[in-house]
Amino acid sequence: MSAFDVVAILTTLTALFAWVNHRYLRLPPTIGLMVLAMVFSAALVTASRFGADFQAPLRELLAEIDFDSVLLNGMLGALLFAGALHIDLDDLKAQRFVVGVLATVGVLTSTVIVGGLIYLVVGALGLDLALGYCLLFGALISPTDPIAVGAILRRAGIPRSLLIKITGESLFNDGVGVVVFIVLLETVGGGHVDLSAGSVARLIGVEVGGGLVYGAIIGLLAYHLLKRVDNYQVEILLTLAVVTGGYALAHQLHLSGPLAMVVAGLLIGNQGRAFAMSATTRDRLDAFWELVDEFLNALLFVLIGVEVLVLDFEPGAALVGAIAIPIVLGARWIAVALPVTILRRWRTFSPGAIPILTWSGLRGGISVALALALPTGSERDFLLVVTYTVVVFSIVGQGLTAGRLAKRLAGQPVR
Repeated sequence: MSAFDVVAILTTLTALFAWVNHRYLRLPPTIGLMVLAMVFSAALVTASRFGADFQAPLRELLAEIDFDSVLLNGMLGALLFAGALHIDLDDLKAQRFVVGVLATVGVLTSTVIVGGLIYLVVGALGLDLALGYCLLFGALISPTDPIAVGAILRRAGIPRSLLIKITGESLFNDGVGVVVFIVLLETVGGGHVDLSAGSVARLIGVEVGGGLVYGAIIGLLAYHLLKRVDNYQVEILLTLAVVTGGYALAHQLHLSGPLAMVVAGLLIGNQGRAFAMSATTRDRLDAFWELVDEFLNALLFVLIGVEVLVLDFEPGAALVGAIAIPIVLGARWIAVALPVTILRRWRTFSPGAIPILTWSGLRGGISVALALALPTGSERDFLLVVTYTVVVFSIVGQGLTAGRLAKRLAGQPVR
């Protein structure tokens, strides 16, 4: 099957699911698409048990897709750039310290807590999973991905400062989470690297700090190029070059591509929008990247939904997945509550900030992609099921209730 055939089939399924959701279910788009994809997959599995093996062609299709590569080296850069493009830099600067702490200390804290508790759980259940793999699970499940909940929270009318904290954290903690995951993967894989505290700190510093600086460089370069033309087709092509060429070069330089795309998106979306674009270019650029964002998100959540076809739901893994849900939520609460409680001495937080930040911290595609990037083996199969269980609960359970919770805790009437 050619790459075009794969894209054609996935795009067709996504369009059909989007139509059904908009016409009948009326769920938030990304949540509705994932639910419909899961129902579709479950129907194929059920049909195959009665002799109609409709799932085989779709399983072959999924086998053609390198999910972790497609997301981590393709879709993620565009999604983060599109998200950062519409963030007000002044608002983000006002929340930079909170966002920075949550995206770094919060991810590291959650990684350790989740990894340690999962290790105790699998031991108590008599299952065999090394501590290194438990910590890897902690790293891949800690980054938040509020793509599905962003629009819900905006409609809920929560304070703008709190919305900036949630979206800002999610943009940056993806990059930090990927770096932590890579460092732990080297440990588990027995790579020939120096894993002393100093070496790990330098590695994270180069990946994270280098990614931020590199993103600023390509963002400023694109800004100066944009400033010298007034043609929206050319300017949109320049932003595409930043996302594709810039991300690919970051990978070759061993810098954090996700963080680079966030910084570049912030610079182009603020500095570029204000001083380098005409009104026509701004409108066309916004429309283009909003469409790209919607399309890639739709495709991503359909992929998550149909991944159920290639998972082997062993009872032990499914049980650990169910137990992992409150563990991940508890670790998220601690990772949010500690810094927020300390920072309250110097700054004011919106009502209900801790529970809203906790419950709106959805897990999504990046967690599934990182789980698929684990070395092939029984540990990978086990953690895939655990990850999938947590992600599905997060997107459906938390995603559908985050708006009402935010309204109630932020003092807004719930309708």
